[in-house]
Amino acid sequence: MLKSKWLPAGTIMAVQAQNIPDKVAVKDKFRQLTFREWNDRSNRLSNALAAIGVGKGDKFAILAYNCIEWMEVYAAASKGGQVAVPINFRLAGPEIEYIVNHSESKAFIVAHEFADTIDRIRQDLNIPQDSYILFGTDATPDGWKSYEKMIGAASPAEPPAAVDGADPWMIMYTSGTTGKPKGVVRNHEATLAEFIINVIDVGFRHDDKGLLVMPMCHINSVFYSFVFTYIGASCYVCNLVSFDPEDILKIIQEERITFVSLVPTHYIMMLAHPNKDKYDVSSMRKLLCSSAPVRRDTKLAIIDYFKGAELYEIYGSTEAGSVTILKPESQMEKLSSIGKEVSATDRIKILDEEGNEVPEGEVGELYARTPEIFTEYWKDPERTQKAFHGEWFSAGDMARRDADGFYYLVDRKANMIITGGENVFPSEVENVIGSHTAVKDVAVIGIPHEKWGEAVKAVVIPHEGAKITDKELIDHCRDKIAGYKIPKTIDFIKDEEMPRTATGKILHRILRERYGKWSDFK
Repeated sequence: MLKSKWLPAGTIMAVQAQNIPDKVAVKDKFRQLTFREWNDRSNRLSNALAAIGVGKGDKFAILAYNCIEWMEVYAAASKGGQVAVPINFRLAGPEIEYIVNHSESKAFIVAHEFADTIDRIRQDLNIPQDSYILFGTDATPDGWKSYEKMIGAASPAEPPAAVDGADPWMIMYTSGTTGKPKGVVRNHEATLAEFIINVIDVGFRHDDKGLLVMPMCHINSVFYSFVFTYIGASCYVCNLVSFDPEDILKIIQEERITFVSLVPTHYIMMLAHPNKDKYDVSSMRKLLCSSAPVRRDTKLAIIDYFKGAELYEIYGSTEAGSVTILKPESQMEKLSSIGKEVSATDRIKILDEEGNEVPEGEVGELYARTPEIFTEYWKDPERTQKAFHGEWFSAGDMARRDADGFYYLVDRKANMIITGGENVFPSEVENVIGSHTAVKDVAVIGIPHEKWGEAVKAVVIPHEGAKITDKELIDHCRDKIAGYKIPKTIDFIKDEEMPRTATGKILHRILRERYGKWSDFK
């Protein structure tokens, strides 16, 4: 008897393969799969994994750039009850080793571009030597199994495992903006809740076509891929190594894309592209900004360019799923807000250091109680316990609520600067500096200061061809924010010099290490 009556994605795929077998389900630049073909190959892959000892509840790792195989891998895990462990393709060998071994993965599916990387650390991985699986090349080197041959030889029957909604589907390792990655265990039921909430709040339809630009190793691409599977719609996986704004615009035009989820950095790059007006983006119905706060000027530019589309902003995390949503009708009225609670979730709590709710308008730590909540941090009960206040979870973000019930993200707790006893939230300063027409992107950090404890520093990426000085930007901040919030120093860097996660988030931690540690001042 199953504990949960919610059906995993693998079961829904089988239903769609019967009802709409010839409709294109998933596509990338090189091939496409109908629901029947996708279901068949996913069954085979799940059965092939079981044949080499990766059964229900067992973990297996995946390392690849964005491609259609990701959709097969996640689907296979859903069908056979295996647990997928996606790995960020930007990680170095020791980081990959940590995730593979910490997750206790029993097999490793790898794209051919990463074969040499894995071979160099293979002796340090706790994976059986006959469980390395390679795809993307006709010639399979020694020590590797062929992904395509495994699929071709395996049974197309539905895997026999009974997969429950409470069973784990994946372990997502966080991007580590504040330290060592944590393994976020997500089950089928919680992830399905995310799909349902998005259908309710964003209004997806069976005739939609979603574009997956965010890395497939990231939870965003899981949330905005299989949601289309559940409603019989299609999605397109954007093959990418790095973000190419013109390529995205071409895909939107040629594929008649109706939905895309991007981070502000991506929108900034598209809007700054000199050829953007050559492309027809009129098919777009829904746009999503997520993963990082959106500056006011960026949001206004998005609305102006994608004139026929509705803009949504969703705040959430790998652990909690979607927490708040700012809907189209509130975009102009509540420009800097992250919105209100998504559907089917409890009232958010804004708590002080003692766990008490703060008065309206005051800043506190944001705690959410959602049906999309993760199960646990893998093998880390202490961190799991610390993240909760009762049944309410915090990702460590500071926020406030206004009189209309809208929430405003102030900053990450870990990024807060304390200068001369005053708290400075980097996002507030970033919004002011970012409103200057010469600024493309900006990050604000605290660096050690012998007198004030920390001093405010801005790291700025100017628009191409723009000329701006630190004095001009400091003058721009005057009369807009308090004097103690104005950067004491400003550095100008190139776009490629800004450290980011795979999803475009700026790594403030790396900037703090780059521009000054207390050890440098002793």
